[in-house]
Amino acid sequence: MLNNLPPVTKNFLLLNIALYIITIGFKMSGGLDLSALLGSHYFLSPVFEPVQILSHMFMHSDQSIMHIFFNMFLLVIFGSHLERLWGAKHFFIFYFACGLGSLVLTNVVTTFEYNQLIETMNAMGINVDSVNNAIPSITYNLPSSYVDALGPIVITQEKFDVAGAYASLIVVPGVGASGAIFGLLAAFALLFPNTEMQILFIPMPIKAKYLIGAYVLYEVYRGFNPIAGDNVAHWAHIGGALVGAIIVLVRRKTNKTNFY
Repeated sequence: MLNNLPPVTKNFLLLNIALYIITIGFKMSGGLDLSALLGSHYFLSPVFEPVQILSHMFMHSDQSIMHIFFNMFLLVIFGSHLERLWGAKHFFIFYFACGLGSLVLTNVVTTFEYNQLIETMNAMGINVDSVNNAIPSITYNLPSSYVDALGPIVITQEKFDVAGAYASLIVVPGVGASGAIFGLLAAFALLFPNTEMQILFIPMPIKAKYLIGAYVLYEVYRGFNPIAGDNVAHWAHIGGALVGAIIVLVRRKTNKTNFY
């Protein structure tokens, strides 16, 4: 099967799988948490590193294998098709552009949340600098560890909840190829809008423009109306889809071939 995949898609697939396996191996051995190290963090976070700008696209949650499975499934289905259509170089650039667009929009939205939490903490008399100093000692992805780190700083439960929300915003990493994948979905829907797609458990085929369009609209809805406990990066998906659509629409002005 791998021999039938175009080179960029195949190498992206192998890189994602390799990092997923290595991440699990490190975690089981008590080593580095690669998801925290290579996942994306808000650019003002004390644990942000420039390498995360690119590395987060190839990291996936080790909490559920379905996260990487669906992303890689969509990469193979849509990525291989688009790479054959555009060629390796254009596909490579497109993929990273969508991933970066995903990260940019996520940081823009996070900035609004960040500023609101800063204002709330200042109004409640929580020392923001003290919270920032405590954040590097907080174990990534484990909110229960906030008790030890933030306990000496905040006294009331209300203050602890606000400081904990701020700490989560800063330390919980964003991982996954989803932003770039949504760029591929948007591109396919624009290039091949009438291609019929068959979805499991749905008895009739649905055109790409309707199926993918509905999926993107759902992400927009969830971005503005999040569910408590939802750890899906909806704005990352929207950012990737937006950049993917813009690139295809701009390219369409100079090259009107291969549109169906």
